Amino acid sequence: MQKNNAFLGTEPVGKLLFKLAVPTVAAQLINMLYNIVDRIYIGHMPSDGHLALTGVGICMPIIMFVSAFAALISAGGAPRASIFMGKGDNRSAEKTLGNCFALQVVVSLILTAVLLLFGRPMLSAFGASENTIGYASDYLSIYALGTIFVQLTLGMNAYITGQGFAKVGMLTVLIGAVLNIVLDPLFIFALNLGVRGAALATILSQGISCAWVISFLFGKKTLLRIRRENLRIERKIILPCIALGLAPFIMQSSESIISVCFNSSLLRYGGDVAVGAMTILTSVMQFAMLPLQGLAQGAQPITSYNYGAGNAQRVKAIFRLLLTVSLAYSFVLWAMIQLFPQVFASIFTPDPELLAFSARALRIYCGALLLFGAQIACQMTFVAIGYAKSSIIVAVMRKFILLLPLIFLMPCIIPDKTMGVYMAEPVADALAVTFTVLLFRAQFKKAIASMERPASAS
Repeated sequence: MQKNNAFLGTEPVGKLLFKLAVPTVAAQLINMLYNIVDRIYIGHMPSDGHLALTGVGICMPIIMFVSAFAALISAGGAPRASIFMGKGDNRSAEKTLGNCFALQVVVSLILTAVLLLFGRPMLSAFGASENTIGYASDYLSIYALGTIFVQLTLGMNAYITGQGFAKVGMLTVLIGAVLNIVLDPLFIFALNLGVRGAALATILSQGISCAWVISFLFGKKTLLRIRRENLRIERKIILPCIALGLAPFIMQSSESIISVCFNSSLLRYGGDVAVGAMTILTSVMQFAMLPLQGLAQGAQPITSYNYGAGNAQRVKAIFRLLLTVSLAYSFVLWAMIQLFPQVFASIFTPDPELLAFSARALRIYCGALLLFGAQIACQMTFVAIGYAKSSIIVAVMRKFILLLPLIFLMPCIIPDKTMGVYMAEPVADALAVTFTVLLFRAQFKKAIASMERPASAS
């Protein structure tokens, strides 16, 4: 294992991105298994699998909201720590790590209390019907107990990959995912625990992953170590991290709000089948998004380190490579979904009615996926170089200014109102990508220029 991360500023960017991105993409795909495997097993439960799948799908907005708080703290803190390391200031990098760890624990405890006290009313507000509220409540009541494991695993793992230890970061999620895959059928079917078993398998798996992350960051192999003296939260340390983390937080937490709007509109126009299909659609979209996010996370330490070190050519080179690979991936996956939508949908349900409906909706919902590589590459590069304002603007534009109104507007325009709801996603994505690319061209030039003089990024 390397003794420092100077290799981020010296190795060829192609080789470096491959070295860091392959483990982070693998980690993202493995991490996806936490939710996806649950849904696959639940969807294949005898007699009531389709209702149970819909119920668990209604929990997803809440689960995404919980995960978003990990991004709020770590997605801003990890790039700042990498930038400090690029400047040779490891003391500030460790203070950033320690402050973020302490805040992550506090936030986890608050979220746990909120979910236990208000979980069922939230599920009702998020689109649960009389047929599905029982399944949703059973899943969430157990999942809430593992909130601190989710927060610390997702949040602190960013500081492992941010130092260049991508393989260690991959092992974090690999350990938990393998356990989840093994425990799911045992708890769901063998012990006849149903959706409760799926939730229990998830939190036990996350607990083991959490122990792995914490032991590494307190150990001797890490470059940045969690130290007791850095656990006292300081405004000057934590506030810039939160500011930079707002964009990833908005991206993830807005998924909760968007899911609620989708579910309520779909329940109105298409009933439980349309809401169940949405669970499948969002699962497939996760499959599309997580490798893209893994690529961006692999590029983040390289971009942040070289931005801190003032190496403009390497920053430009890594962005060009990230953009090319991201666009190629998003195009290939888009083509596969358009050609074989039923194959993707059949992973989650054997129910003929739900399968046929989901396959049709999937083509519409993922219609603009081929463009999304540019959105992720630009938006995550904003975060990597510390451009908090720009990253927040593009996140708000896509979710709140475009997608949210379109969910309610498109059914008024499209004769098939249910499919009109699904069509809001590709229309918003196409407009958002256009806006993001134009903003990025202007701001990235300023970022490169700022590396030539002592000016702080905004």
